[in-house]
Amino acid sequence: MSARIATVSRDTNETQITVSVNLDGEGRLNCETGVPFLDHMLDQVARHGMVDLDIHAKGDLHIDDHHTVEDLGITLGQAFNEAIGDKRGIYRYGHAYVPLDEALSRVVIDFSGRPGLYMNVEFTRDTIGSMDTQLFWEFFQGFVNHARVTLHIDNVKGFNAHHQAETIFKAFGRALRMAVAEDPRMAGQMPSTKGSL
Repeated sequence: MSARIATVSRDTNETQITVSVNLDGEGRLNCETGVPFLDHMLDQVARHGMVDLDIHAKGDLHIDDHHTVEDLGITLGQAFNEAIGDKRGIYRYGHAYVPLDEALSRVVIDFSGRPGLYMNVEFTRDTIGSMDTQLFWEFFQGFVNHARVTLHIDNVKGFNAHHQAETIFKAFGRALRMAVAEDPRMAGQMPSTKGSL
């Protein structure tokens, strides 16, 4: 099995970001974004997705967190797209339901080559820690556009906003883990009747 790793950098007037990903990792995270709650959520993705993530981001946080969060989603998506290669032999689809106390979320992903975000989440608070909950949509929109995936995110229930977000990111990690796993029955075949993704 060839290594499925990638490192991508994004350097703009607003952010300087480098992301390294190993799709066949051990769930390790090395992360400095300057947005503490986002770091906590990325730890869930690494741990539950069993991917190794090395993320360093410096952004214009003196303005707000928007550019850093959005550009990190973009860069992470680019890294996943590069690491996964031509997608031969992967399961392609992944899904997960994850509970945390009263909260329950469902995430379904398809490495389809067609970007699409369908997010049905009504956060019960506008901020978690210092992070604006609207920025979760920006993060996932950046990811899907550049990983070229279709992503459905539904918070089924929950009244604690921290729990809502954590179930989403844990389910996202689990869905990623399932989708990028190599299917021994596919043996290098393209998981599409089209012959390409």
